[in-house]
Amino acid sequence: MGSYTYPKFNYVAPTDLMTQPPQRRPLIVIGAGPVGLAAAIDARLQGLEVLLFDEDDSVSVGSRAVCYAKRTLEILDRLGVGQPLCEKGVSWNIGRTFKQQEEVYQFNLVPDPGHKRPGMINLQQYYLEEALVNRALELGVDIRWKCQVAGVTSHDDHACVRVSSPDGEFEIEAEWLVVGDGARSPVRRMLGLDIEGHVFKDRFLIADVVMKAEFPAERWFWFDPPFHPGQSVLLHKQADNVWRIDFQLGWDADPEEEKKPERVLPRLQAMLGDERPFELEWVSIYTFQCRRMKDFRHKRLLFVGDSAHQVSPFGARGANSGIQDADGLMWKLALVLRGLAPQALLDTYNTERGFAADENILNSTRSTDFLTPKTSTSRVFRDAALALARHHPFARKLVNSGRLSVPSFITESALNTPDTDVFEGNMLPGAPMDDAPIQINGQDAWLLDQMGHSFQCLVFVDEVGQLDASTRQALMDLSDGPVPVHAAVISRHAGAIEGQPVYVDTQALFAKRYDAQVGSVWLLRPDQHVCARWRHFNPAQLQAALALATCNL
Repeated sequence: MGSYTYPKFNYVAPTDLMTQPPQRRPLIVIGAGPVGLAAAIDARLQGLEVLLFDEDDSVSVGSRAVCYAKRTLEILDRLGVGQPLCEKGVSWNIGRTFKQQEEVYQFNLVPDPGHKRPGMINLQQYYLEEALVNRALELGVDIRWKCQVAGVTSHDDHACVRVSSPDGEFEIEAEWLVVGDGARSPVRRMLGLDIEGHVFKDRFLIADVVMKAEFPAERWFWFDPPFHPGQSVLLHKQADNVWRIDFQLGWDADPEEEKKPERVLPRLQAMLGDERPFELEWVSIYTFQCRRMKDFRHKRLLFVGDSAHQVSPFGARGANSGIQDADGLMWKLALVLRGLAPQALLDTYNTERGFAADENILNSTRSTDFLTPKTSTSRVFRDAALALARHHPFARKLVNSGRLSVPSFITESALNTPDTDVFEGNMLPGAPMDDAPIQINGQDAWLLDQMGHSFQCLVFVDEVGQLDASTRQALMDLSDGPVPVHAAVISRHAGAIEGQPVYVDTQALFAKRYDAQVGSVWLLRPDQHVCARWRHFNPAQLQAALALATCNL
């Protein structure tokens, strides 16, 4: 008996969609995986009508994408599901790497205090999907299960989708089609769209093992362990006493044979080295690959997640980057659908997330080359780095057991307004926002929980009395424009302004992380990226930056 009971979602006969001529909907999403669901939820939070098709009627089987990074957790908070997932998942910040049985390297993902979320949580993908489905339904996403996309035709002003259901086929049109149908993407294949990159000649075995163990909630990675000589092994703790163990197999391994219990169980027993009882819950084989589409936008189709790009699993870059795709796309699509921005804004989705995909592929390729060296020179370098890392700190930075997912700094985005004033630190235009503890009306809170869904303007002061009446009025007037900007004041000391939120920088961490001085101003995107910053508030400068950020020049 497994540790999880898979839900079955209700099939609704699509008779209401089987009209002639075909209905046209503003937005259709294909695929109810984590990325498609995140996109649909975000669209509803933006007030858009959403129709979602999925060929299944349950969540995915097995742990699959198990590690969710801090930035992804912050996005899930914005979508309304972060807290229960963090409560269910296993939080961790520490990773350890071993050569045989000796530790050679250790890292801490969040060495500084004052962040709401940990560096990572480990949680089986089915829990994430179930939470996202429930949230989507709560928000009114129209999900049609057991509806398989059988054909897509792309036009300049819409996409036509042919859908196969238990009650027959029908056609429906979408002004915009978000495609999140996975690495094998039937839609991508139907349209003959390109995907380029490398498939690496190595295979890994994934085993979900139910057992009680006192290992700490850390990422443990072994090179050449005695229980699996010549190869590598990864161990992660998940919810419900389920442990994720990955064994490197080599390219010559037979995938079907290696999945058989008589092959898997001896590997596990050799690793655990004792008589503890365990249950094998799920087994899969995967191959490293680093590939991406050349363009993530094709007329009215927008590809997200694995349908657009794939990376090797070590580093937790797949689901994390996919959810960040949706995060960077949906606010732009909402503005375009409302007629508040031109379609050129969606071209920046391709450039921004294409840059992020290239960054992920580069890091994933480097990890893969270190984990599975393909030349004698690469192996000599790898082994030398591991040997030196035991005693020399400089070499520990060379050990690459999977550089873990980090958010992309889209500093070259055409939507950024370049600095004209001098700032220090990492919160430059294009940076994902750092969190910080604050207080609101005397209650503890977090900065990022106040950000997102719309453009926002933050003004920093020592005391709220430093803002004159004209500045206060100009800040409030920002919400009246065609693209509203919601303004707030962040202050070193408590105070109140009628009609204006005031956040108190109780631990001075906002000031430190954002290099804040009295009068400093930040324009922030709906996806919690810094868009522009100045040392003094100037309404004309802010409006120009907003126009640039929405392609309304």
